[in-house]
Amino acid sequence: MCGIIGAVTHTPVNQLLYDGLLLLQHRGQDAAGIVTSEGPVFHMYKGAGYVRDVFRTRNMRELSGNAGIGHCRYPTAGSAWSDLESQPFYVNSPFGISLAHNGNLTNSEALKRELFQLDFRHVNTNSDSEVLLNVLALELERAAHHARLDANAMFTAVAGVHRRCRGAYAIVTMIAGYGLLAFRDPFGIRPLIIGVNEAMGGTEYVIASESVALEALGFSVLRDVAPGEAIWIDQTGRFHSRQCADEPRLCPCIFEFVYLARPDSVIDGASVYEARLRMGGELARKIAGIPAAQDVDVVIPIPDSSRPYALELANTLGRKYREGFVKNRYIGRTFIMPGQAIRKKSVRQKLNPMGVEFKDKVVLLVDDSIVRGTTSREIVSMAREAGARKVYFASASPPVRYPNVYGIDMPNQRELIATGRTEAEIAREIGADLLIYQDLAGLKSAVRAANPRIKEFEASCFDGYYVTGDVTADYLSHLARERHEARGEGDADLAFESHVAAE
Repeated sequence: MCGIIGAVTHTPVNQLLYDGLLLLQHRGQDAAGIVTSEGPVFHMYKGAGYVRDVFRTRNMRELSGNAGIGHCRYPTAGSAWSDLESQPFYVNSPFGISLAHNGNLTNSEALKRELFQLDFRHVNTNSDSEVLLNVLALELERAAHHARLDANAMFTAVAGVHRRCRGAYAIVTMIAGYGLLAFRDPFGIRPLIIGVNEAMGGTEYVIASESVALEALGFSVLRDVAPGEAIWIDQTGRFHSRQCADEPRLCPCIFEFVYLARPDSVIDGASVYEARLRMGGELARKIAGIPAAQDVDVVIPIPDSSRPYALELANTLGRKYREGFVKNRYIGRTFIMPGQAIRKKSVRQKLNPMGVEFKDKVVLLVDDSIVRGTTSREIVSMAREAGARKVYFASASPPVRYPNVYGIDMPNQRELIATGRTEAEIAREIGADLLIYQDLAGLKSAVRAANPRIKEFEASCFDGYYVTGDVTADYLSHLARERHEARGEGDADLAFESHVAAE
């Protein structure tokens, strides 16, 4: 999971890109980078850490120019952290191209071999984003007319990328001396949205992962980039667009609405906050039909993302809503942190229960999802230690039974607590008296109600159906092995059962 932003303005763009990355910080906290374009010259600075820690005044002064792109990063599926994999990436042949990518290619290894053996292009890191950059560079070289690029050549190149690349990708890229190119994979798995501002010098554009990055910067939302569509904004600020995929279809990642996106964002026309409220209502209706759950005294969210779910759930059930945990905001997201011991320790540092809300009560804890179960187990334990008489646990999403391969660093299947277990068994694993999961149909219905135009979703971590049609059990095993080796855990048996629905 990553955050990306690109802009073409009439004033220096460095501060705007920096501010945009701060607004997208929730999408990536491992590294950040900015590239600005000053005519045919690129200026780049990137490094590990939070946006606020990567950039200093001296760095910002060097990022001159009125166009540029930015990136903040979490590792994607199967990848290990390396400073070399900070983005944006750059290649100087056949044109100066800098690229920032949110997503994950599922055929990057095959593409890497093709690039080396057939196209004589060298990929220097293990990042699929560098692979995608080289594919784009090659397609631009083939599409260029007399070594020059026009809008038609740009769109022809993107069509070539769509034919060769599989997986999820939302892209912003600067081409030295030409302008900003942005595009989205044919399934629209990862989000990408366009903002516009009428300034004194003319129209300005920003393209980013989420609408919150546009509105807070003073830009109005124009529209989402359609699945398979490419947007080209040349150096003079002229806007061009074209559908570049043969059979595009909108299948946004439903986990964006569950957890990844900020609640004040709108993705593909659906308000994330409204979708989460509706998820809480759907979950409440399910709980209302469970006789064993009718003695709930109080509904308590696991802060922060679970608040809309818990609030609507409590209102629908007619139960008290209370804030039972105080959150320390200086601890990272636990399900992405390496090592079970670190995750377990960080939960206690991250949340502290308020005993007055738990003592002698039947509490219903509400979280957005349960992945490994480590966090859930510790939270249930804290609730009991704080004096709860019974602890029920509700997940606003269905059981996570399959790995995500489209840009979320989610565990492999053997690490997921829901794999091979019933809900009753999972409840025992996390120590809850009762566990209630959202139904997948209810989850989809909740998001679809926020925008009926969305007919289908990428929901593979819940149902094992991978919309790109190329994810096999062998691929998932390879991915698990890469994760295992990257963490230095030895050569333990990594075999597991993978049920992948074929398209």
